[in-house]
Amino acid sequence: MTGAHNRVMVLHGVNLNMLGSRPAEHYGRFTIEELELKIKRFADELGLEAAFFHSNHEGEYIEMIHRLPETADGAIVNPGSWTHYSYAIRDALELAGIPAVEVHISDVHSREAWRRVSVIEDVVVGQVSGKGSDGYREALVMLREHLG
Repeated sequence: MTGAHNRVMVLHGVNLNMLGSRPAEHYGRFTIEELELKIKRFADELGLEAAFFHSNHEGEYIEMIHRLPETADGAIVNPGSWTHYSYAIRDALELAGIPAVEVHISDVHSREAWRRVSVIEDVVVGQVSGKGSDGYREALVMLREHLG
């Protein structure tokens, strides 16, 4: 895929900067920097251009979502625990109007009941959960299909 419709913004949410020190059984041993290098390689293989954003501040995360239509053709979002209750992020994704895939490094469906709830699932084109860093490759493939 070349030219238009290949810009992907990867948005890391709350606590993802702590990868590498979070429980390895859920999150692996990689850091956010190592994760981004891997995602960039995946994106390059698929003809996509990946850019990255992280914030532990919900308002900043929402402001970035608001800017997505100007900076990206699609998005991969891992809001962290905001996934489970932030209707503000859900509404921002809906307003942005670009295809987005929800990603979770851990298998949220086999963890605590509250982690099984996603308030953004109805405004994304897909969800990947429990595949570690490789889940981002699956999300990029899903997103590429929607970008045409």
